Amino acid sequence: MAESVSSLESLSWSGSRIGGKNLVAPLDGLKNAATNVCALRAIDQSPDPSRPTTRYIIAMTDTIHILNGPNLNLLGVREPTLYGSTTLAQVEQLCRRVASELGLGCEFRQSNHEGVLVDWVHEARETAAAVVINPAGLSFRSIPLLDALKALDKPLAEVHITNIHRRDELYQKSLVSLAATGVICGFGAFGYELAIRAVHQQLRAD
Repeated sequence: MAESVSSLESLSWSGSRIGGKNLVAPLDGLKNAATNVCALRAIDQSPDPSRPTTRYIIAMTDTIHILNGPNLNLLGVREPTLYGSTTLAQVEQLCRRVASELGLGCEFRQSNHEGVLVDWVHEARETAAAVVINPAGLSFRSIPLLDALKALDKPLAEVHITNIHRRDELYQKSLVSLAATGVICGFGAFGYELAIRAVHQQLRAD
């Protein structure tokens, strides 16, 4: 049985599931709905046929946070012989397409600042979101990011565009891997799609 509410505006909702339930709300309450609403279905809940009242079932879905670390805003420009010509905007399009195909909500973000990424990981934990992260240079030195990622309850996929194990020793040992559910590296931008599909599979298994 879905929970009946008069308006989504009366809920304290940051985009995660609410008790694992579907919600029922009037159309005028949908305007503040979060981005992980994946389906609406109209139903007539009125006991009086002369005064029909239409409600909408909001089917909630899992959300995945795709986080990108320092200098990834320069994808397609910085060392294209190493990182390829695909831009971050194109990576975002890829990720949103795959997430939509799988019925996942998608938050795609990039920052050059360690503390911002830590805050975003905390946000993912608070909203029970899975995470795909390309920590870039923070992979190899950031204890704060590692500690934040260790606190996640949902699947965590680490992505690297290059095969870090074939690079200079400086780039071979990722601290983030100590917290990751799995690591994908060396497949270019396609690694993001692989990571999203792997996380989706983990979510289905939970």
